[in-house]
Amino acid sequence: MLLEGPAGIGKTALWRALVARLRAGGALVLAAAPTETEAALPLAGLADLLGPLADAVPDLPGPQRRAAEAVLLERPPDDAMDERALGAAVRTLLDGAAAGGTPVVVAVDDAPWLDPPSARALRFALRRVPGVPTLASQRTTGPAAAPLGLDDARLTRIEVTPLGVGALHRLLRERLGTTLSRPLLTRVAREAGGVPLLAIELARAAHRLPHPPRPSEELPVVASMRELLSGSLAALPASGRDALRLAALLATPRPGDLAAAGVGPADLDPAEEAGLVTVAETAVAFAHPLYASVVRAETPPGVRRRLHGVLAGVVADPDERARHLARCTVEADEAVAAELAEAAARLRRRGAPELAAELCDRAAELTPSTAGEAGPRRRLTALRCRFDAGAYEATRAGALALAEATTGELRAEALLLCAAVAWNVEDAGAPATAAARDALAAVPPGSAAAGRVHAHLSMFHDSPADAIPHAEAACALLTGATGDDRALLSASLLQLFFQEVRSGRPARTELLDEALALEDDGPSWLSGTIPAIWWKSVDDHGRARDRLTTMLHRAQAVGDEPGQHEATMHLAEAELSAGRFEAAAAHIGAARELGEQLGTGLVGEAWLAATLDAHRGRLAEAAAAAETGLRQAGDDTWARRIHLGLAAFTALCDGRSSDAVAHYRDLSVLLRDTGLVEPLAQRLEPDWIEACVAAGDLDGAGEVLERLSARHARLPRPWTRLGLARSTVLLRGASGDDVGSALDGLAAARAEVAPGTVPLDRARCLLVAGVALRRAKRRRDARLALTEAAAEFAALGAAAFERRARDELARVGGRPAAPLALTPTEERVARLAATGRTNRLIADELFVSPKTVEANLARVYRKLGIASRAELGAAMTRRDVEG
Repeated sequence: MLLEGPAGIGKTALWRALVARLRAGGALVLAAAPTETEAALPLAGLADLLGPLADAVPDLPGPQRRAAEAVLLERPPDDAMDERALGAAVRTLLDGAAAGGTPVVVAVDDAPWLDPPSARALRFALRRVPGVPTLASQRTTGPAAAPLGLDDARLTRIEVTPLGVGALHRLLRERLGTTLSRPLLTRVAREAGGVPLLAIELARAAHRLPHPPRPSEELPVVASMRELLSGSLAALPASGRDALRLAALLATPRPGDLAAAGVGPADLDPAEEAGLVTVAETAVAFAHPLYASVVRAETPPGVRRRLHGVLAGVVADPDERARHLARCTVEADEAVAAELAEAAARLRRRGAPELAAELCDRAAELTPSTAGEAGPRRRLTALRCRFDAGAYEATRAGALALAEATTGELRAEALLLCAAVAWNVEDAGAPATAAARDALAAVPPGSAAAGRVHAHLSMFHDSPADAIPHAEAACALLTGATGDDRALLSASLLQLFFQEVRSGRPARTELLDEALALEDDGPSWLSGTIPAIWWKSVDDHGRARDRLTTMLHRAQAVGDEPGQHEATMHLAEAELSAGRFEAAAAHIGAARELGEQLGTGLVGEAWLAATLDAHRGRLAEAAAAAETGLRQAGDDTWARRIHLGLAAFTALCDGRSSDAVAHYRDLSVLLRDTGLVEPLAQRLEPDWIEACVAAGDLDGAGEVLERLSARHARLPRPWTRLGLARSTVLLRGASGDDVGSALDGLAAARAEVAPGTVPLDRARCLLVAGVALRRAKRRRDARLALTEAAAEFAALGAAAFERRARDELARVGGRPAAPLALTPTEERVARLAATGRTNRLIADELFVSPKTVEANLARVYRKLGIASRAELGAAMTRRDVEG
């Protein structure tokens, strides 16, 4: 449930009333009500939410326990935060709480004010524990996206509407202990627009007048909440005003901090009597978050600096102290600048790069001019933080300005940051390469700095002939490097390995091993995906998945959204190759969401989604996406390659064999012109041969078979083994030759490749075998092969191929392969799990053990061809429709 409406409309009051009613009804409410200032404190909101579950934290697995303890400040606050572990911890705690029998509700007031790391962790958990109700509110003035990734399909939006005259009458009587005349009340309601907070302040201002305003007179103040509250603030004694201002400037106003700042026991009494705050033993709470905002806005700048200085001297939290120091220091001060830079580094490690960037900028401003490069270095760090947060345009503009103002290595590093932005935003090498070349011109040839630039250029060049010299130069110049340069040396070794393989040279796996051994702090963003691309190309999908998942977790741990986007894109492609279409769909959705937030072109996401569509039988959508991609690719050879491959594959699946052959020929020419002998990510030859055979171009099929044979000899892999066997059967059958030995070879190849390695390729071998057997009049064998092929395609969700198998079955008189049936127990377990119930709740309802539930679910997943509970609802719905 989401409460929406403009500021002051009553969302917070309604949210509080709902939380109180839920608690009175016995629910465990995990609540957080962040304020504007708390958005600058990483994980403050999550600490409030997890507080009631603190007793369950010691029972969490090690990484999850450490992450939760850091949030609850039971570990040092400056520890690097693993956001994946934290998200898993929140999920586990929510699961455990929900399984305890007590209804659990997550409640967040003013959800957009949650600090970013808290919001990311909570979003991660809520997506994976759909059975936990969520109550949130947000300030809106029109249509707005739901916060925390809440699913619109399951979301109830409630617009909090203005109050009428009668309701306002009761509210004013309750809050102010007085009533207004009906005409005056009507005027107040009209001027306030039914916004209760505004109406309260208008009524309070009217009561301060010597006499009620006459119909011909204006109401005292109507322009803004700031003007309305100014009278209340002016009526406070000086000590009360300063006390209230100090409370508003604190992220979390605690009596201890206020007392240390000189606030006496009675100083907040006038503000409390005026209804502005509530003072408790543990905290001072404003009656409405807007009140705190208005108090800050009403405080004169000089007074604010003085009060920030007072707070900087008394607060215990180092990050809070840094925030106040940043606002109270006006003269250059290296000690303060260094402290701010240290706080920024802590914030960056804890997954708040946006907040870190602000502190770094302030540290740079406060750095004395006599400190040499310290100031520009801090500006560069701020820009890197913005890059981590995905603020690409701000990063680009700042990096260009810094490059103009500096020389040497600093200029080169700023230009390299521009190149990184170009690489992420344009998704093409030309702008990135141009910026990196400018960086190379700014440093001495043969220096370590030049080696760093060469390392980047080795990635920005798509052609192996262009990339290899840069990779070799980087390896030579960075040999024996330490620190960050050690990571760049690792990246350069990976690029050298990768580009040599792409150029057709033997795979020097010793380069890969050496690069992996240098990864002290894990994969770098520059070339960290190369091992996964290599393992995916040799069908070691599990290892590729583990590598990419590690990279995704590391990016999440530091709030690096570009890194998350890159890892997620590669995970989607890896799962497509592995035939795990549901997992691929989830990653494609996550990549698209991140790409939209980051402002990237979404070229890769659209291609991945269309490729999945082609496999699932949505051929019209896939063909349209391929056509659009080719039209928009321009001179981008990478975009042309992937969309030519998509167009060819879609045409093949759609029975447009001649079109497929033409696209594959164009793709081969483009690969040749780019210098790619071994395009690791593209497996075109077996499909090209199939298209040639279907189009009657047997000579062309023979030529491509020779290419595939050479590719297999150069680098044998499961997919090339199956592709050769499949293609040989196709070509011999089309030539009228005896296919008996070819079918034996196909069966042997399929037996050599484990079922989970390349399941789609294995199923396609069965389809080819079934067609060949039908043509050889071996109807019974053909029916068996095609029935098994249809079942394997159905389990994968490869609808395009399943239809082909069933069409072939119809041609031999076979019946469609029946879907695997669920037992009655499996059916009941699946239905309950699809509603979001936990294993424990299902076990209690069916009077079985949780282990029995888990075993039944495993069988359900296997029979339905899915991989997780998240896919169960859609799979059961699809089964009902098809049944």
